[in-house]
Amino acid sequence: MVKPKISIGIIGLSVHSADFTEILNTVVPNVDGYHSKVVAIYHPKGNPDVEFSEERLQNFSERIGKHGVSTVNSIEEVIEKSDAVMLLTNDGRPHLEQVLPVLKAGKPVYIDKPLAENLENVMKIFHEANHYGVKVFSSSALRYGSQNTSIRAGEYVGELLGAQTYGPAPLQKAHVDLFWDGIHGIESLFSVMGTGCQTVSRTSTNGTDLVVGKWPGDKLGYFRGIREGKVGFGGTVFGTDGINSIGKFEGYQRLVRAIDEFFLTGKLPVEPEETIEIYAFMEAADESKRQGGKPIKISDTINRIKI
Repeated sequence: MVKPKISIGIIGLSVHSADFTEILNTVVPNVDGYHSKVVAIYHPKGNPDVEFSEERLQNFSERIGKHGVSTVNSIEEVIEKSDAVMLLTNDGRPHLEQVLPVLKAGKPVYIDKPLAENLENVMKIFHEANHYGVKVFSSSALRYGSQNTSIRAGEYVGELLGAQTYGPAPLQKAHVDLFWDGIHGIESLFSVMGTGCQTVSRTSTNGTDLVVGKWPGDKLGYFRGIREGKVGFGGTVFGTDGINSIGKFEGYQRLVRAIDEFFLTGKLPVEPEETIEIYAFMEAADESKRQGGKPIKISDTINRIKI
């Protein structure tokens, strides 16, 4: 048996806990290009309003157990058994509390979406990570669409002039509106547009959101959030030399590979400043909705929070 270079502990039982474990623990470490293996998982008590059914939880647990993963009784045991941690609780609210022991222990951590329930706690997580000198990575799998990275580098469409993405945007009362699932399409939007969004405006109906961001050079990027009708992921980029589709969900393999490389090398795939701007984009969209669609400055949204 080939020993992995990185032993991963998981906090939280979710569909991602099962899917990520199956990817990492099915490949042969150091041979198939991966270096990590999940060795332990802790199931904190869930939150009833966002939790999976008992039947689904049992299914996730059984899938994970087939891959030799030990179920432990505390976050401290996860930390003790692992070199790195994936915090995969299906709820942003407990993430700050749950990640603090990991940061204090100096273990690098991937945190699943939503990173927190509001921008203030997103920024607190990064503040604490900086305090303890630990790197934190968070991303939707939609960032890793097969063409997104190439388009951001200038391929396919030439100079990028703008983009639009779409995806599901169900509302979850304890979280900023778009944090729950809107993050996927918005992460995809930022994966091609990059940082630097200046203002955000939002038009909202019961079934649809249209969120428009303005980037330097009068470039527009917008997200259509879907709550009625057919739901899916996708988008389009517009450039000087062409128009190209982006944003389809293509599985978790590329995201898991990015997590694996992050744990191995310590190099962040996405800088904290970009992740904070993505969540500020969504928080600003909430403020725009409250103000009847008025454009809201991203800088004001970030600067009003004092950590």
